[in-house]
Amino acid sequence: MTLTIRDIAQMAGVSRATVSKVINKYDGVNEQTKHKVLEIIEKTGYQPTFSAKSLATKKSKLIGLIYAGKINVEFNHPFFNEVISSFQKSIGALGYDIIIFSNETFNKENVDYLARCRHFRLDGCLIIAGEEVEHAVSELDDSDIPCIGIDIELTGQNSSYVMTDNFKVSQLAVEHLHLNAIREVGYIAGKGDSDISNLRLEGFLQTMSQFGMYTEQEWIKHGNFFEDSGYEEMQQILLEDSLPKAVIAGSDMMAFGAMRAIKEHGLSIPKDIQIIGCDDVEACHYMEPALSTIKQDKQKIGRLAAYKLNDLITGVTGLKPSLVDPELVMRDSSCHVAENIKA
Repeated sequence: MTLTIRDIAQMAGVSRATVSKVINKYDGVNEQTKHKVLEIIEKTGYQPTFSAKSLATKKSKLIGLIYAGKINVEFNHPFFNEVISSFQKSIGALGYDIIIFSNETFNKENVDYLARCRHFRLDGCLIIAGEEVEHAVSELDDSDIPCIGIDIELTGQNSSYVMTDNFKVSQLAVEHLHLNAIREVGYIAGKGDSDISNLRLEGFLQTMSQFGMYTEQEWIKHGNFFEDSGYEEMQQILLEDSLPKAVIAGSDMMAFGAMRAIKEHGLSIPKDIQIIGCDDVEACHYMEPALSTIKQDKQKIGRLAAYKLNDLITGVTGLKPSLVDPELVMRDSSCHVAENIKA
């Protein structure tokens, strides 16, 4: 028979509240009573249930992980997978467990993340941005439940977010090409209704203008961050009468597709067209040629999200968003400055 907190209280001749205080090491219980309760717990091998602990402490030590959006990222998406892995290690070290919310098994028009958070007595939520984000995410953002967003701007009083400085992502790529005397540059962005995509495109256009570099409207395309769209949009660019000397893609996955299209067209990378991606996923090392990219610090993003969420849970207010600086990672799909100078 499984013992309950009520059973322990009856054996000790005390209230359930007193047993809860002893279990959770609260003050207000005299030493004799505490010793008696602990002795009974040891003799019976009683293990407090999750619900008993959460009711006593008002904390579940559970974090909800929400992949937001009617079109959400896959669990094995290389960028988010590394971010979540980092988050999980850091939040676990702080004593929390994670439960994952699915929006695939019910009518998405009736998603109610807030009600589910209250049902499980979650201490907080991590929200991963997808596309066509549900109104239910805004309701959760506006609630008293602490929330941290990854690549989604949360503005509630108990919320904050972490993301790469996406303007700088394209800025770094354009600056590198400028230093290599490349002036004609195309760009494959994500969807036009994506905030992340638009920030990166804005960074591209402004930095191109700053350096007096040249692009054509036909060289600017919109994919969906995945490989097939990069391939298809690069195919369209290659149909133009004039071609760019370099193409920047808003994700490594789209860059992979663009590289495939360029090779099928009989052109050489980087001799004919240079390619720069974004994210620095593991597969960049194994492309032929290896892909130059703008690295997002996935480990730092995950750690920051964990510690910021813990701060919110423990009562810290007014947390500002965290923008993480990207880094240019040079590989063989674009030329080094020294190589151009030597040539």
